[in-house]
Amino acid sequence: MTPALETRALVKRFGGLVVTNDVSLSIRPGARHALIGPNGAGKTTIINLLTGALTPSSGRILIGGEDITEASPFARVKKGMARTFQINQLFDDLTPLESMVLAVGERLGHGTRFWRSLASDSQAAAEAADILERFRLADVMCLPTRGLPYGKQRLLEIALAIALKPKVLLLDEPAAGVPEEDRHEVLAIVRDLPSDVTVVLIEHDMDLVFSFADRISVLAAGRLFAEGSVAEISRDPEVKAIYLGDAA
Repeated sequence: MTPALETRALVKRFGGLVVTNDVSLSIRPGARHALIGPNGAGKTTIINLLTGALTPSSGRILIGGEDITEASPFARVKKGMARTFQINQLFDDLTPLESMVLAVGERLGHGTRFWRSLASDSQAAAEAADILERFRLADVMCLPTRGLPYGKQRLLEIALAIALKPKVLLLDEPAAGVPEEDRHEVLAIVRDLPSDVTVVLIEHDMDLVFSFADRISVLAAGRLFAEGSVAEISRDPEVKAIYLGDAA
């Protein structure tokens, strides 16, 4: 089976500092794959390499068997890659519905018609409303985004990524900063993401990782330190020593 996402001996250097060191990953289609490790392990750097925000010093990146190492971030989205960020990247002055219509419209090829009213793009508006309903945002879809609770903003960012109908979705700490009372909603949405979308999750919350992932890769000092099932990783004494702690 051709991997949905693959890296081959991926290296990123900043001067003399090696942040990503010979990382090779192979992630199957439809996987729920978590990428964990202590602060400074290189997790977000790998996400930035995968999405084209950074250029690798050496190594290759493939999506569905196609080499995208030299592709632009925009081209990678067109190939089926989407991501969320540790800090929300949203249109504060727009409502969730307006933001979603822009995302759906761009995917449908209506991007040059951004100046038209929502009512004039009924196809995009209908799909946008449906996605917002599935992401439990229907009750706030006409409110300014800047006034939404932070948990709802996190859900909106994931919904906008799903609106692009990605083959591979990269979630960079989706529960970061979300108040405890809202976390269950974010966790439920992450668990219920479409099964045909390959999801790579970066997360420090082990409850989320263990309830979501079917496979885990552990990074330490920029290297791939361990990889295996949830049961294997949770029992690994070396992983516990560097990251999970004895309480795990």
